[in-house]
Amino acid sequence: MLEQKLAYLHDDPVEAGFVDLARDWIYSSARDYEGEQGLLDIIFIE
Repeated sequence: MLEQKLAYLHDDPVEAGFVDLARDWIYSSARDYEGEQGLLDIIFIE
């Protein structure tokens, strides 16, 4: 269920039409979960 909620958070800006990819949303942690550094420091959910 936790992964489902995280996916929702990452996909929300895409579904709203703000960006094409979740990783493109400036405040998204999606790029961190793809192995890159995002704008904000995060604590990973495992």
